[in-house]
Amino acid sequence: MTSSPRAKRFDWSNLGLRVASAAVIGPAALAAAWFGGWPYLVLIAIGVALLAIEWGGMSAPNAPSRVAAAVAAAVLIAVFVGYRGHFHWAWAAILATALATAIVARGIAERPGDTAYGVLYIAPAALCLVWLRDSNQVLSPHGNWWVLMLFVSTWSADVGAFLFGSALKGPKLWPRFSPNKTWSGFVGGLVAATVSGAFMSVLPLLLAEVGVPIAMPVFHLNIWAAGLIGLAVGLATMAGDLWESALKRRFGVKDSGDLIPGHGGLLDRVDGLMFAVVVMAALRLANEVGWGH
Repeated sequence: MTSSPRAKRFDWSNLGLRVASAAVIGPAALAAAWFGGWPYLVLIAIGVALLAIEWGGMSAPNAPSRVAAAVAAAVLIAVFVGYRGHFHWAWAAILATALATAIVARGIAERPGDTAYGVLYIAPAALCLVWLRDSNQVLSPHGNWWVLMLFVSTWSADVGAFLFGSALKGPKLWPRFSPNKTWSGFVGGLVAATVSGAFMSVLPLLLAEVGVPIAMPVFHLNIWAAGLIGLAVGLATMAGDLWESALKRRFGVKDSGDLIPGHGGLLDRVDGLMFAVVVMAALRLANEVGWGH
């Protein structure tokens, strides 16, 4: 029986570079999400294009540009249809364009099915980001708070997993695909995500008490429901991270790219978010029909 891969030591030498990159990207994402509108749409479109480029490089090294262009076009069709408010048509567009990209990739990509999967992998997350921020602004005008809660819970899960895993170490979570992740990090990430979710339910009240003006209607959510949402988002974040590790192992790459200094590719940074936003969107739907108050 083969032994499990040994966990690699964290590269502390580039910690400053990682923090600096996060300090630039994080506030930009938060600002775009908070104010919404075309800056938010542009941010999503840029992210889709960059993810498609990375997907083309991983899944079709012999024809990365053509596969990337096909995946990006397919995903952006769904995103723009959803942005216009036609979400049912947008979901249908994901299925139709995924099939179309597989046909386009025949003869140019090693595995045309991987091109279609790239659409199915990226598009739901992108479309849910649009829906989560801008849908139901009359009946439920809190899209900015939901996206903020998504980001905070996802980032907390990542940071908590890293801190707890580094401090406590212990048994590996899934050594076959991700030798660095531990059960202690997994539990720590879930705790951090749960606490951050609960905190987001009381943040608007805290801001109001200290006199910070809130441009949008105050976000009301039961603290226990918010904690459960944070937990669910944390679980989705971990699942997305593990899933991307398995994909990279399948494609034989260490990182999805080298776009972000100190971090690797964009997919390496948003793999958990891509799963988490779908779960968050589903939970917002549940909240709007009466759960969580």
